[in-house]
Amino acid sequence: MPNPLCHFAIHADDCQRALSFYQAVFGWEFRPWGPPGFWRIMTGQRGVEGALHQRLEPLTGTGLRGFECSIAVRDVKAIVERIVKHGGRIVSPAFDIQGVGTVVKLQDTEGNVVSAIQYLPGVFESMEAAR
Repeated sequence: MPNPLCHFAIHADDCQRALSFYQAVFGWEFRPWGPPGFWRIMTGQRGVEGALHQRLEPLTGTGLRGFECSIAVRDVKAIVERIVKHGGRIVSPAFDIQGVGTVVKLQDTEGNVVSAIQYLPGVFESMEAAR
């Protein structure tokens, strides 16, 4: 499979409440990481990382509430070209996460937001090895 799902993010109004819920229900482990109010989620599934953080935009009462997923890609620039060519749009230009890689947020043809990430060499492999 050339572009596996590698990351999801849970946006929460009350991060501690959400953290407690996912620990109790699914047994996931949470580790503080990065900016304040941000946790890595260790689900126990090899090759899939998660994050929990404060909701960035208020809920409006309409639309889907769900996880934001990230797809591992070899070349973010090439993916950006393909997104636009096939009717998607760039929501947030590519940006670097220090020590991790380059991420671009996109909207598909149905209005769904997803991210694509080009990991720095060895990062994805080291995440898999840590499980």
